[in-house]
Amino acid sequence: MRRTLRVAAYAVCVRDGRLLLARGAAGDGAGAWTLPGGGTRHGEDVLEAVAREVEEETGYRAEITALLGVDTLRRELRRGRARRRVDHHAVRVVYEGRITGGTLRHEVGGTTDLAAWHPLADVPALPRVALVDTALRLWRDRPPTGRPAPLRPGPGEDG
Repeated sequence: MRRTLRVAAYAVCVRDGRLLLARGAAGDGAGAWTLPGGGTRHGEDVLEAVAREVEEETGYRAEITALLGVDTLRRELRRGRARRRVDHHAVRVVYEGRITGGTLRHEVGGTTDLAAWHPLADVPALPRVALVDTALRLWRDRPPTGRPAPLRPGPGEDG
């Protein structure tokens, strides 16, 4: 089985109780909200990557103010015309960002098709990728290890 590794950087931008999100337009994430961000280019610094991705996907310039943590995900994907199995490992660096300029706009011809501010209280009801919840836990809890504590099952739920 082929193996792939993707290093990506994302920004949690909260302003006036609202979270900046971008809606996925392609692949498994189509229609789901995600954080502005994405894959690093070969040789690109992750701080430069997250700032570039925020601007590409939202039109805003962002100052990166803090490293919140690192999240990893490993899953099997099916890729290509032959739908070959791929063991995919994603390393996702999550930062806090502050909007410093620019104008909100939607990405054209990219991996997202819409950018918008959402009240934090409304985020749980949005169709979203799991990274949004992980990143908000990192933003709220600021764990010293940069990894969120495991979620505990609620009453009647299996662990």
